[in-house]
Amino acid sequence: MPHLFDDAVLAAVLGHMNGDHADDNLLIARAFADADAVNGDGIASASMTGFDGAAGRWVATLADGSTVTVEVAWPGGPITERPEVRREIVALYDEACRRLGVEPRPHA
Repeated sequence: MPHLFDDAVLAAVLGHMNGDHADDNLLIARAFADADAVNGDGIASASMTGFDGAAGRWVATLADGSTVTVEVAWPGGPITERPEVRREIVALYDEACRRLGVEPRPHA
């Protein structure tokens, strides 16, 4: 069973990602969404809805208004500590940029 983060960690990370990194959420959803689930409709927006020690989850809104869930396993494998969440989301962002041919911004 994957590690479950407490509500305070979930709220802090989700608030940060959805408040400060909406464009990153969109890139990740576009890069990792199952092509069959999207059915040719472009992803118009995305927000991070949850995560655990195994993966992050986003809900992607398609051009037609429908939604799909995008779940992506952490690139470095299972995690159990809050600082690892940032590391893994940054890795997903970098891989999303690579897949989509987007120049990633530098990480602070």
